[in-house]
Amino acid sequence: MARTGPFEYLQQVRAETAKVVWPSRRETIVTTIMVVIMAVLASVFFLLADQIFSWGIAHLLRLGH
Repeated sequence: MARTGPFEYLQQVRAETAKVVWPSRRETIVTTIMVVIMAVLASVFFLLADQIFSWGIAHLLRLGH
C-alpha cells in the first residue's frame, strides 16, 4: 500500500468531512430529549429490579432463622 503524504492526507480528510451530513438543531434537541428519557426509564427499571431482588433475598434469609 502506497504511503500518503501529509498534504494528500489533509485533502482526503477535508473531502470526507464535506460528505458529513450534520443534524439540524431540532434533530439534536429531539435526540437529546430521547436520550434523557431513555436514561431515566432505564434508571427507574434498574432501581425497581434492585428493590425487588433485595426484598426477595431478605425474605429468603429470614426463612432460615
